[in-house]
Amino acid sequence: MLKALAFFLLAIVGGLLFYVGITFPPVMSGMAAKTTCSCMFLGGRSEASIREKELQVFPGLSSASINIDERDSTVSATILWKTSKAIFRKGLGCTLLAEASEEEVRSQQIAISLSAPAQDSLDWPTGDVMFELRLDSTRQKLIDEAIAQGFRDEEPDRPKFTSAIIVVYDGKIIGEKYAAGVDRNARLMGWSMTKSITNALVGILVKDDKLTLDAPAPVPEWKDDERGKITLNNLLQATSGLKWSESYFIPTSSFHGMFIRSDDKGGYAASMSAESAPGEKFEYSSGTTNILSAIIRRTTGDQQYYKFPYERLFSKIGMNSAIIEPDASGTFVGSSYSWATARDWARFGMLYLNDGVWNGERILPKGWVEYTTTPSSAALRGEYGAQWHLNVGAPEDDQNRKIPTLSLDAFWADGFEEQWVMVIPSRKLVVVRLGASHHGAAFPKLVAKIIEALD
Repeated sequence: MLKALAFFLLAIVGGLLFYVGITFPPVMSGMAAKTTCSCMFLGGRSEASIREKELQVFPGLSSASINIDERDSTVSATILWKTSKAIFRKGLGCTLLAEASEEEVRSQQIAISLSAPAQDSLDWPTGDVMFELRLDSTRQKLIDEAIAQGFRDEEPDRPKFTSAIIVVYDGKIIGEKYAAGVDRNARLMGWSMTKSITNALVGILVKDDKLTLDAPAPVPEWKDDERGKITLNNLLQATSGLKWSESYFIPTSSFHGMFIRSDDKGGYAASMSAESAPGEKFEYSSGTTNILSAIIRRTTGDQQYYKFPYERLFSKIGMNSAIIEPDASGTFVGSSYSWATARDWARFGMLYLNDGVWNGERILPKGWVEYTTTPSSAALRGEYGAQWHLNVGAPEDDQNRKIPTLSLDAFWADGFEEQWVMVIPSRKLVVVRLGASHHGAAFPKLVAKIIEALD
């Protein structure tokens, strides 16, 4: 008995040592290097601010040894035995090095077509000339107070770290607030709101008749096996059936294998085996979104791929600050790595509020927003459509939904650390919240208070 207990304890200790010594350092150092690089060189942030906010997400992450070389725009982070490095390239943002060398990645010939800066001579929403939507003083006071509460830390040991909040009602900004050191020109991280951008890019290719929703996804390595039945629609609705673990807190998860250890995120995800039949199971997956990003690249071809998001989406709607960062293989990390100002995130929400039409021009195909906001049959609470989160509720009980305090037609882009672009068509409302919250930001309550103020 004692021998068995001793063996059991030894196995536990051995497992912990393996976790701490082998799997933990690459993940944590990789996260520290990439996050610090992007926040500094795209977000214009200081190392101290990044340590205080973003690097508090995991225990021990903020204590990483970080070396910033502004001469060659690189950030190296060391935790225990592992040093990871991220490099910044103008127009591309930061890329974490995993398999290829820095020289190989920097030698890539990538011609980005960057959007022109928004002009102050253009009217909102395409530009930044504002026309006030006059609310009565009582309603405006309530909205301002709701926004202020979104920045207020009710519990000092659970800071919200809100960076920006914008409220757009009937096409006009009726509330806008930024944290100290942040302004309307600051690029802010979208994390998984990038998935919703990928939805738009796929939609544009469907509009161009270059992709078909119900056709097998054009992934070469699936051509001769059971995965060849996976459709583009399955990937968009996160029902591919591919084996995946979207865990941010387990270093051995598929998620970290893709983000930290692989140069080719889409290729890594496409290599996963089939676990269930396509359309049978809903599995939220950054992996399938990066497969979509790789499909976009193959469909457009490299000559157009790097210009495609900027020329066909961002510049069309005045989202001129937006950048999607590529992985080391040169493919945009379509699940997670996008940056834009708060106003540009609001513009993105307005595109979907307006059924994919901007200033009379149809950007997304007719019916695309309806398709996007129709829940997958495998999402049992009606919580997910095509790379957007939904509030439709369960088929037999619409009260069984993600945010019962908000209406059934609410849908949103949702990113790690409480990034939100909330769209509520019935209220003509878009609300954006950006920050680095690790303890929750009570965003649905904020939206409910704004709606109450508008009633």
